Amino acid sequence: MTAKETADFGYRRVAAREHTRLVHDVFARVARRYDLMNDLMSGGIHRLWKAELIDRLGPRPGQVLLDVAGGTGDIARRFVARAPGAHAIICDINTRMLEAGRARSLDAGDGGAVRWLCGDAEALPLASGSVDACTIAFGLRNVTRIPAALAEMRRILRPGGHFLCLEFSNVEGPLVRRAYDLYSFAVLPRLGAVIAGDRDAYQYLVESIRRFPDRQRLVQLMREAGFERVTARPLSGGIAAIHSGWRL
Repeated sequence: MTAKETADFGYRRVAAREHTRLVHDVFARVARRYDLMNDLMSGGIHRLWKAELIDRLGPRPGQVLLDVAGGTGDIARRFVARAPGAHAIICDINTRMLEAGRARSLDAGDGGAVRWLCGDAEALPLASGSVDACTIAFGLRNVTRIPAALAEMRRILRPGGHFLCLEFSNVEGPLVRRAYDLYSFAVLPRLGAVIAGDRDAYQYLVESIRRFPDRQRLVQLMREAGFERVTARPLSGGIAAIHSGWRL
């Protein structure tokens, strides 16, 4: 990462090194209420999207999953619950998010099938070809260099490994788009202020969705990172999408 590199922090353009710190601070501030805010912001629909992600992944016994930016562990717990003997590794750069996830995991009782790592999506602390599957849910838009993170997630996959990205996407249809924009910019930051005590953090999250590459561009970036058989499936009228790719 050079001194001259820049990245989008919401609608602001900042130095790349500053971007990493700013995003880290956002999630450190909202970690304690992150799951509650997800339910309130999406009306619980994010749980259906995550269930579809796991259905697409099709966990099998003995598999190892890496969930990048896994935060509070939603994906990892779903994965190990579906496949006896499977294991999941959660890698997140933010220690407060990991602490919140560990606490939830202890409450749920994962049987030791989930492991927690603090690490950067752009330099994953795992050996090449060491996992069967890799997921990232609502995390890719927060990394500083998306192509670098995609390349890393392909690197750690074994040949035949499956990568899935669940992320907010480009909404289809002008009427739905107007309603979505009104809800995003008028309601979500206020929810953040009331529930999480942090309007600015949720203003950033709304803006980061708008700055994230659309489905077609993300498909292209995944192919450039070396993924094959890349597809994108919109969910809920394009509010979110599941991108799929393979290391063959």
